[in-house]
Amino acid sequence: MLTVSEGGQTGRRREFLKIGGLSLGGLSLADFFTNSLQAAGGQSLISGKSVVFVFMHGGPSQIETFDPKMSAPVGIASATGEIATSIPGITYGSTFPQLAKWADRTTIVRSFTSGDSRHDIKPIVGAATHGANLGSLFSRVAGQNHPKNGMPTNIALYPRAVDDSTMPAIKKFGDFESTGTLGGGYAPFVPSGGGEMRKNMELQLPLSRLDDRRRLLANLDKIRRAVDVDNSLAGLDSLKQQAFDTILGGVSDAFDLSSEDPAVVARYDTAPLVRPDAIDKKWKNHERYADNSKSLGKLMLLARRLCERGCGFVTVTTNFVWDMHGDQNNAGVSEGMDYMGRPFDHAISAFLEDVHARGLSDKILLVCTGEMGRTPRINNRGGRDHWGGLAPLLLAGGGIAPGQVIGQSTRDASRPLTEPVTLKHLVATVLSTLIDVAELRVQSGIPGDIIRSASANSIPGLS
Repeated sequence: MLTVSEGGQTGRRREFLKIGGLSLGGLSLADFFTNSLQAAGGQSLISGKSVVFVFMHGGPSQIETFDPKMSAPVGIASATGEIATSIPGITYGSTFPQLAKWADRTTIVRSFTSGDSRHDIKPIVGAATHGANLGSLFSRVAGQNHPKNGMPTNIALYPRAVDDSTMPAIKKFGDFESTGTLGGGYAPFVPSGGGEMRKNMELQLPLSRLDDRRRLLANLDKIRRAVDVDNSLAGLDSLKQQAFDTILGGVSDAFDLSSEDPAVVARYDTAPLVRPDAIDKKWKNHERYADNSKSLGKLMLLARRLCERGCGFVTVTTNFVWDMHGDQNNAGVSEGMDYMGRPFDHAISAFLEDVHARGLSDKILLVCTGEMGRTPRINNRGGRDHWGGLAPLLLAGGGIAPGQVIGQSTRDASRPLTEPVTLKHLVATVLSTLIDVAELRVQSGIPGDIIRSASANSIPGLS
């Protein structure tokens, strides 16, 4: 614990630093660089790439997103129409005009099935990930923190990471911070509160706890100034000094969007696209729709910043918003894609544009999917219901050849027509992007479940 206190027998206000067990992501200050040196010795396991996994919670329609089926009868074909993409002969749903322009730099899988129609978070935490966050499998191999700068290797971003006015994370369908049998130390770091990693990065003041991002950043600056003035760390050995400087310096910058070019922030910002007062109040999901628009773009910007600084796996979710039944809770597909599709199109295309401009496309793999797809036929309320037979999946970057369309679906977009792509294929693709699988197989001390998952077949046809 790093504690800033005030006091003194003469009554003169004096700040001093007590360095004890400061930790970031479960790694203590005293052990930080010792462990880093050990981790650095095994860095041949790690590719140096990152994964941003955008979880489209609620189950997005495969038809209104990337497989419009406009030749199918009315009631099956996309309710929002279609739009031509930069790949000849390939169309998307019409609410994705910006992503359509980036189609030749992305990969769409039209034969992906998540296996069932339950509301849960199985692509991130489920049987295919052995009950742990997919990023936790990676951090079990890579270590909890980057060996050079202390950045957590696995981070989960909820709306409150960028907007304090949003709802708390929704976990009733599954806990994104689950670690299965790996142990709590491998849980994702959660900058918006909660999680073991957050608890392990507390800087305590006499009258308050630093339990939110803004106060954390302000007090990191305060501690730096105190160190500069009275050389409070002079008594530390060089290893601890280096650890303090590294952890303290890296955290504040990575999570602070105010240091970004305002033009870049504006390019990502999805808040203007769907104003809360423009969302029909009859839907009980109204607040979640608003939160999605307020936060998604900035979450994608924050994810890019974290990957740039060494985070290996970032989960991005804006809570439960893609459930388009047309019932009392959720809008139907046409109205729902207006609320959800436009922010998604804007945020994901901004991310693709940004990482391309920064030369990071091959370094960051983007994955976008949900827990299931939607029924082939629109119901009598204008919605689509739960469907486990087929689900949308978008991939981009990470060294994958761009401009691919993997697999085909049946005429009514109900099932894969070609070889099904499953969650096991997706998990293997993610892990083999992050980890040298051949090297992993000869390592001792790595759980067999992780080795088997990483060694499984990746998405068929992916190049």
